[in-house]
Amino acid sequence: MPESLLASLNLSVASAEIFMVSAICVVLLVDVFLSDRSRWITYALTLLSLVGVAIVTVKTGVSARVSALEGAYVADPMGDVLKLFAYGTVAVAFMYSHDYLRRRGLFKGEYFILGLSALLGMMVMISAGSLVTVYLGVELLSLSLYAMVAFDRDSGVAAESAMKYFVLGAIASGTLLYGFSILYGLTGTLQLDELALAVREVGPDKLGLIFGLVFIIAGIAFKFGAVPFHMWIPDVYHGAPTPVTMFIGSAPKIASFVLAIRVLAEGLDSMVASWQGMLIVLSVLSMIIGNVVAIAQTNLKRMLAYSTISHVGFILLGILAGTGIGYRAAMFYTLTYVIMAIGSFGMILLLSREGFEADRIEDFRGLNRKSPWFAAVMMMLMFSTAGVPPFVGFWAKIAVLGAVVDAGLVWLAAVAVLLSVVAAFYYLRVVKVMYFDEPSDSVAVEGGGVVRALLTVNGLAVLILGIFPGALIDLCARVLP
Repeated sequence: MPESLLASLNLSVASAEIFMVSAICVVLLVDVFLSDRSRWITYALTLLSLVGVAIVTVKTGVSARVSALEGAYVADPMGDVLKLFAYGTVAVAFMYSHDYLRRRGLFKGEYFILGLSALLGMMVMISAGSLVTVYLGVELLSLSLYAMVAFDRDSGVAAESAMKYFVLGAIASGTLLYGFSILYGLTGTLQLDELALAVREVGPDKLGLIFGLVFIIAGIAFKFGAVPFHMWIPDVYHGAPTPVTMFIGSAPKIASFVLAIRVLAEGLDSMVASWQGMLIVLSVLSMIIGNVVAIAQTNLKRMLAYSTISHVGFILLGILAGTGIGYRAAMFYTLTYVIMAIGSFGMILLLSREGFEADRIEDFRGLNRKSPWFAAVMMMLMFSTAGVPPFVGFWAKIAVLGAVVDAGLVWLAAVAVLLSVVAAFYYLRVVKVMYFDEPSDSVAVEGGGVVRALLTVNGLAVLILGIFPGALIDLCARVLP
């Protein structure tokens, strides 16, 4: 290949993705020749791959926006931060899952390889500079998650959940692609920066563009899990093995956020008046349905599923503000939510043991008497998720509400506050069960030292970031001006 062509492609800025593809191939090849007793090698290689790609990302980090692959790939500070956060989230998810998978005979290479493939899809989405690149990342992430949900081959419930997820996901992907094709037909470009200029020339009020936007919003809403495209979340969260539920409920939210930012805030920024109204409807419906239906749940995974839907409504609040302040608030909320969600599912993994899934709210009864510290950790996670000060979830909600008020949507902020009060009920119910109900059994809390240490750090993180939220807020402000 001529050097001039290599220079024009600027592949060096995509070193992280190249490294991850190579690492996946290596892990896959090594895992083929391993016995079940040697599967720890796959686990170790997976964690080493995550460390390696983090180092590569730091080494090749940029201080300003850089394009590569003729505009199909974009590197910027926001992308670097989100990638590093995604690596850490995936690594924590793998470490939380280790003991659970071993106890149930599910400690297989497929889980880790599919997880790395899903991470690669997130990385592609984060650095997408073209609608084609966006779609490639979406599909790589989605296909990996479909397979992960059906990872437990002996579980009929998991298989059913995977089929529902696959069918609905295929429809959503087709919807998203159809919207992209309409944009291309009207503007003649797939590059996001060129698309922004072309939309202004065509006219943001053109009926064809609005028609395409409707399909794009529907696709984005499905990937987020916003109402009325939320029907897959409760079934998938409940039916999938808990480590897979934890994976789906954490890191992919970063990809969903960046999908909305790249397509709406960058490519369709001149159509903000059109997509703002659509997102208002999605946001309000998500907060209402998510919080109200969560009250009736007795299964903790399903409760957290509806909780996710309500939090998606809050993330959309920041995005629909259509301002830099709103985008930064949405990014801050997304990162905060990922920290809280992965810790909550980590607690379910900690309390689970062979033949027992701690996925019902009543399974946490009397946890304070069996393990006061981990009851406190779960309490901190629930309080933070509910938005109770001084935990970081409180500041995330304040940031989003402030952006909405600045955008002149005071009534929307009032609705969000009211529904946050409703949400506090089902989070406090978990705390009440842990501290005021009698234990249902006398079995001690199991779990290895690594899981216990990680959960301790996870719980303290929501408290420390709540007391000192400035560091994370400033980081979002620096990388997303």
